[in-house]
Parts: sequence; C-alpha cells; structure tokens
Amino acid sequence: MWFDPPRPIAASLLSRLPDSLRRPRPSAWAEANRGGAPIDSFLEGPCFDAAGNLFCVDIPHGRVFRVAGAQWDAIADYGGWPNGLAARGHDLVVADYRHGLLALDPRDGAMAPIQETALTESFRGLNDVVLHPDGSLIFTDQGQTGLQDPTGRVFRLHPDGRLDRLIANGPSPNGLALNRAATHLLVAMTRSCEVWRFALRADGMVGKANLFFRAPAGTMGPDGLAVDAQDRLFVANPGHGQVWVVDPHGVCTHRVDCTPFGRLPTNCTLAPDGRTLVITESESGCLLAAEIPLP
Repeated sequence: MWFDPPRPIAASLLSRLPDSLRRPRPSAWAEANRGGAPIDSFLEGPCFDAAGNLFCVDIPHGRVFRVAGAQWDAIADYGGWPNGLAARGHDLVVADYRHGLLALDPRDGAMAPIQETALTESFRGLNDVVLHPDGSLIFTDQGQTGLQDPTGRVFRLHPDGRLDRLIANGPSPNGLALNRAATHLLVAMTRSCEVWRFALRADGMVGKANLFFRAPAGTMGPDGLAVDAQDRLFVANPGHGQVWVVDPHGVCTHRVDCTPFGRLPTNCTLAPDGRTLVITESESGCLLAAEIPLP
C-alpha cells in the first residue's frame, strides 16, 4: 500500500447480550463453523428500522433481537440461521442460511417466505441482504464457497418477481452495501480479502466489476458493510478485529479498533444520526458504538 496508515477510532460498549439469553451449548452451526465447541451466541445483521428501532440476529440459535439499551427482546426464535437483515416498510427481511429470504413482522414475530429457491435449485446459503430504493432485494448466496470454489452468487429479486443472477464467481460473497446514489453495489468477498464494486443496470447485466478495496490478509476477510452520507464505506473485518473506513476513492483513512472487546466484528450499520457506527462484536456477544469523524 502507498497510503498513510489508517487513523484509529476507539469503540465503546453500546449493549451486551444478557447472560439470561446466552445459550452455551452445542449446535449444528457450531459443529460446522466452530469445531463443535459450544457457543452461546454469534451476533450479526445490525439494522435500524424507520422508527429508529435497533435489531440484530444470533445465527446459531435462530434468534432475531430488538435491542433498546440493556433490554434485549427476542422477536423471533425459530429453526433457522438468520444472518443479514434489512428494513422494508413494517417488516424486516431476513437472509437465512437455511431457508432463503424471509419476511419478519417485528410486531408479532410472524414469518413468511419471500424467496426459497432460484428456479427449483436450493440456495447454497444466504448471508446478507440490502433493499434498493426501487424495491428490489439484493442478496448474497455464500454457502461454503471460497478460494477453493469461487462460485458464490449475488442475486437481485425485483418487485415483479424477476430474479437476476448478478455474480456467479464470487470467492465467498458476504456483506453488501449500495452507494448513496444506489447506482453501484459493493460486495465483500471474504475469502479473497476483497470488496468488489460494480454498476447496477436495469437489464441485469454486469460489466467491468472491479476490486474496490483489498483488506490485509489474515485468518478471516471482510464481512459486513455499510455506507454513510459521504459515501464512505465501512468494512467489518473479523480476525483483525477492525472496521476499516474507506473513502469514495478506495483509500482506507481510519480504522475502528474493536480488539479491547474481541476480534470478531462481523457487521456494522449507521445509527439514525448518521455519525454513530453500530457494530456486532461476536466474540464478546456485544454491540459496540463508534463516533465517526467528518471527512
């Protein structure tokens, strides 16, 4: 790299998953992802709705939480592996590794399928979802893809039901974010430690996808993404324990250091004030907050 080192930003504790809601027991998810070790939670998918309510998920135990201060309420507790969340009207859209795209009504916990298959083919395992202003849902189908099998996919589901496959050669497509104009999509490719960027077209064609940002190599790569009003990209990077702050030109200017709490910042989102970054730190089972300076 030929840029100045990213300036550090401290993270602080926003809220901790209460001990009463932790489930330190074996699970199928832990068997596949943590060598079978019991894990009490694995937080992901932070999301604010239009009313300013904060939500996140617990993947291995199939829960979606509403968080208000120290109060955590499980609005869904079901047999799935929820990962990404997006607010859509009164509902939350859930990217579930086992069940595809689901709609969740946070008022009563009712869930319904949105998209369970691509034609008749099962998804490999959904990871994240973002809502486009035109009403379409863009989501990653990560499964177990990686450098050994760079066939992860990115899909776009239009309001009329048309399903476009935008990417089919991703080495572990994970987090998603739109630029502020919603003209370009950014996709975290976890196993190659990259973030890809490409234009979104009405006809579903993708041309000239490019490598926008490369994270330092390590045991894990980029996970969840977020974009602020200045078109800065925030890249949660478990393993390194950092959230990279990347300007619109692809230059990393700052880093949010989460290591005092753990090394697994899995995802992030901007609070309604536009300045506070909320981060799921999954090693500690906490939500963190960081005040992001203006450019």
